[in-house]
Amino acid sequence: MRPGDERFHYSDGSHKWIPPDPDYDQEVWDEQVRQHKLGHLRNERPEARIQRLV
Repeated sequence: MRPGDERFHYSDGSHKWIPPDPDYDQEVWDEQVRQHKLGHLRNERPEARIQRLV
């Protein structure tokens, strides 16, 4: 996670689909989470590298 991403995640790393403030517009929040998730995909790095054993 990058700094500032905490508002989009629960402590287990899953995404929050309900805005933290009940007065926050759900459609706006949905779009922000969608954009946030796209950021994950753009910055995706493999957790394990495959190495060829010789």
